[in-house]
Amino acid sequence: MARIVVDPVTRIEGHLRVEAVVENGVITDAFSSGTMVRGLEKILVGRDPRDAWAITERVCGVCTTVHALASVRSVEDALGISVPPTAELIRNIMLTTQYVQDHVVHFYHLHALDWVDIVNALKANPQKAAELASSFSKWDKNTPAYFSAVQDKIKAFAASGLGIFANGYWGHPAYKLPPEVNLIGVAHYLDALEWQKEVVKIHTVFGGKNPHPNYLVGGVPCSIDVDEVAAINSERLNLVAQLISQADEFVNQVYIPDLLAVASFYKDWAKYGGGLKNYLSYGEFPTKGYGQIDGFKYARGAVLGRDLSTVHPVNPRDAQEIKEYIAHSWYTYDGGNETGVHPWAGETKIAYSGPKPPFDTLAGYDKYSFLKTPRWKDNAMEVGPLSRLLVSYAAGHADVKETVGMVLGKLAVPVDALFSTLGRTAARGIDAALAMIWLKEFFGELMGRVKTRETSTFNGERWEPKSWPSSAEGVGLVEAPRGALAHWIKIENGKIDNYQLVVPTTWNGSPRDAKQQRSSFEESLIGTPVANLEQPVEIIRTIHSFDPCLACAVHLYDPQGRHLHQVSFE
Repeated sequence: MARIVVDPVTRIEGHLRVEAVVENGVITDAFSSGTMVRGLEKILVGRDPRDAWAITERVCGVCTTVHALASVRSVEDALGISVPPTAELIRNIMLTTQYVQDHVVHFYHLHALDWVDIVNALKANPQKAAELASSFSKWDKNTPAYFSAVQDKIKAFAASGLGIFANGYWGHPAYKLPPEVNLIGVAHYLDALEWQKEVVKIHTVFGGKNPHPNYLVGGVPCSIDVDEVAAINSERLNLVAQLISQADEFVNQVYIPDLLAVASFYKDWAKYGGGLKNYLSYGEFPTKGYGQIDGFKYARGAVLGRDLSTVHPVNPRDAQEIKEYIAHSWYTYDGGNETGVHPWAGETKIAYSGPKPPFDTLAGYDKYSFLKTPRWKDNAMEVGPLSRLLVSYAAGHADVKETVGMVLGKLAVPVDALFSTLGRTAARGIDAALAMIWLKEFFGELMGRVKTRETSTFNGERWEPKSWPSSAEGVGLVEAPRGALAHWIKIENGKIDNYQLVVPTTWNGSPRDAKQQRSSFEESLIGTPVANLEQPVEIIRTIHSFDPCLACAVHLYDPQGRHLHQVSFE
């Protein structure tokens, strides 16, 4: 028996440690540890609820717009504020743009190198690479000269030691792509770097900047007037149309073809990484107003035991449905550490009891993470693109079923293949393809409202605190690119009394609960073969398939792991 430690897991946002027990070359147990302190909620207490979005949005430099949206939705839910249809469309445009950009970045820059061997691309024939790429894509850069130039860049990069990729597992037997496909992957990795910084200009048009675009309780902080220089005018709308067109081309001529090409060589990974059999989605992209969940593009609900014949209703306001446990987390509850707490009653009381960093292993420690452990009706749930696709597929959403069927058909694999590391990676691509369809749809609807001058973007009826009840509580739900995100708020006398975030990676990456049920990361690694204990690329592949993000926390360590400063929240 051996215990593998991967710390930190790189190419993610934040600090994640994974320890896996390997017996006879197969993982038999695993432990996921969030090694950053969680304390943002304490910062919000006593503040104006209308300002919470600007603080929570800065919890991460990647997931920025989704935390702002969850925050304003929580306040609107608490105070009974409705959002004008034009503002709802703009929010949908902002979020679908985030999906498209985030998934492309994940595939190429955070996950692709788990499958693509950079060094092996040096053996490729650029002519053959161009012929192969042209056979499944109309991307106009797929030429011999283009791939030859990229290969020259790789040669120069390799000669300098590969920089940040020097410690990659290049040449590992788990890499299966031919040299030409590796070259295509590296080339499009570089293209994606350039493209992704352009598409987020859509956020700057409607939100003023990126990252951290502006939001507003009751609507969006922008006005539309095609003839006004200081408003969103014809020039800016034309820019958005152009950026959407470019995004459509990149997703459908680069990302999806590359995903299918890479996946076709790794179909054996449909056997690994399935993990939990329960899936949760909060639902997203309202078309009838945020309060009408029957109009959501993605359905709200839960699938249990991979039974796609039933979608269970989900009510985040019900104190018996969603609870956070801390049996194996470095926190304490006044009511006892074995009891689950609904986020409206949530507490953020840090009680670190692990070894002094840096340390070799967490083995022998009952508590081993700064992540709490969320449960839905005491069930461990997976969240993310795979979950929302499965819930909507089970709910019979035609556009979801059609797109899922199209991608799986091209791979010649059944729906059951989605329950895996490969399926989770494919689901993110399907998610991006659907978001691209809906982004075009939402923008078309927005332009229709512009033509009829139905452009109100703010409802100020309950903007002033004097119109608020003395006590109120609300929840803001967002299906972020990484999965189910929720902000719970309690307001007393116009100020925040309690605020709790339960983020996607808290669901997926949390430690065991009081019943010793593993969460998604831990469960997904069980049964995975590891060819080389010193180079556990298999662990990285499955963990990266969730697109972890642990940046929703505060940490103060230097590069050597030495403690720099203590922050007291008492």
